[in-house]
Amino acid sequence: MLSRDNLKIAFRVHTVWRVDETKVPLFMERYSTTVRNGDSTKSPDAVVEVAYGHFVREPLKTFARDEVQRRKGLEVKQDLIAIGDAVLSRIRRYVDGSPFIINSVVVGNVQYPEEIANAVSRKLAATQELEPKDTEIEIERKERTKREVQAQGIANAMQIIRGQLSPLYVQHEAIEAQKLMVNSPNHTVVYIPVGPMGVPVAGTFSTTAPQGPPR
Repeated sequence: MLSRDNLKIAFRVHTVWRVDETKVPLFMERYSTTVRNGDSTKSPDAVVEVAYGHFVREPLKTFARDEVQRRKGLEVKQDLIAIGDAVLSRIRRYVDGSPFIINSVVVGNVQYPEEIANAVSRKLAATQELEPKDTEIEIERKERTKREVQAQGIANAMQIIRGQLSPLYVQHEAIEAQKLMVNSPNHTVVYIPVGPMGVPVAGTFSTTAPQGPPR
């Protein structure tokens, strides 16, 4: 048969049923055509099979076909339980009041055309092959994003630090460092004059000659 998207599908329907013990006379009289025709050579199993074939088999097939045709071809295997439950509900309504008690319906053994089955197998193999690559790409993407976030955080921090390093702040930090060195017994602090360009002023001065006023 064809599915909703015109894909050819074969499947089997299995049912478990029994005859209502309270309605055996009705079953024999109305539904077993073998007995009514006077063929006493048939086995009891044949009597039941004939009754089932005349009353249940064709409606069951119709209900199963209808439920499958409502779905796309590749969805049928995923919905086997739902299809079986729907067919069971419909066939129970159909046999209500008769001697037939339907216990269960199972739809299975779904078969697709060979070219479709091969195409699905190839697609599955390709998907399995691509999954590790997709995982690696995702990991690399996350690592790259992490590095970019870290780099941006460092850049923002450096921008904040540069904005806070004013000349007065640097001078204050230098004075604080000098205080620590003065109070340390392992350091000697020497202060020398420097020129306007920051270069130390060097010269030779006599320690005995009188010094004039500074120029």
